[in-house]
Amino acid sequence: MSIFERYLTLWVALCIVVGIALGQFFPAAFQAIGSAEIAKVNLPVATLIWLMIIPMLVKIDFLALSGVKNHWRGIGVTLFINWAVKPFSMALLGWLFIGWIFRPYLPSDQINSYIAGLILLAAAPCTAMVFVWSNLTDGEPHFTLSQVALNDVIMVFAFAPLVGLLLGLSAITIPWETLLLSVGLYIVVPVIIAQVVRRAILAGSGQPGLARLLEFLQPISLVALLSTLVLLFGFQGEQIIAQPLIIGMLAVPILIQVYFNSGLAYMLNRATGEAHCVAGPSALIGASNFFELAVAAAISLFGFNSGAALATVVGVLIEVPVMLSVVKIVNASRSWYETGAKVRQRVGAQKTEP
Repeated sequence: MSIFERYLTLWVALCIVVGIALGQFFPAAFQAIGSAEIAKVNLPVATLIWLMIIPMLVKIDFLALSGVKNHWRGIGVTLFINWAVKPFSMALLGWLFIGWIFRPYLPSDQINSYIAGLILLAAAPCTAMVFVWSNLTDGEPHFTLSQVALNDVIMVFAFAPLVGLLLGLSAITIPWETLLLSVGLYIVVPVIIAQVVRRAILAGSGQPGLARLLEFLQPISLVALLSTLVLLFGFQGEQIIAQPLIIGMLAVPILIQVYFNSGLAYMLNRATGEAHCVAGPSALIGASNFFELAVAAAISLFGFNSGAALATVVGVLIEVPVMLSVVKIVNASRSWYETGAKVRQRVGAQKTEP
């Protein structure tokens, strides 16, 4: 890792402070940037996400995607966490902390709305940002792309019924424009751009040219990540300063949910003998959230100033720092992970194959 990557946590902390400060000193500028959106998808943030994930997508050789079937265990674990564990565990944590433990300290008329926002956050698995987390853990890029694509397809059909079940509503209004536009902007378009670039470079300069390009793009990706953080905290700096206690209490169940689900996914992958390069992104996909969709759904269902909208925004605020901590844990525990009996057994079997 470069010095820049090694101290990424420090740069993240500085960006949080800078973002909040800039949001306070230049509110008009951030309001203008925040209003540049279509179907509640912010276009400047979308552009930065492109810069974050296209370098990761350039690495992917689509001809090698057929090999993902060898990682069916990781796919099964991730789907189980995303759709059978995470939404329900968040509903339980929301009821426990917001509906009971912290209830005396929160506005009584917003309790149910806060819990609803937490559920909306957990019901939408992350899409674009997981390419960044996967890259930082040296994750298997074909697995990551396949898993994200599979989650996107399931989300189109399962998000509404799942949220409706957990919120106790007979029907909910899905911001379909936001969902479809987000998938298009964050997945389809970057994949197309990345593959066009990859093929052009390979045709002209071969693998050495591709290696030089990836080395050049890597810092751009990290700078885009930090710039996104500045924007997000700039947008929400006023709420952070105005309601720090409420934001802190809402962050508790989100933090527990992230570490619980990532840890569970990581351990299940180890127990099934999946490779570390799959277990890392599996844990990260299982824990992170599609916050753009969650925020849009909360606003459309409960209103801009609702407790639900604030709860989803808290998810946005802590997403990057928390996921970076999960990345650090995954990387630091690699040697321990690979001492697992089933992991060793599978690696040994692969080495003896003709």
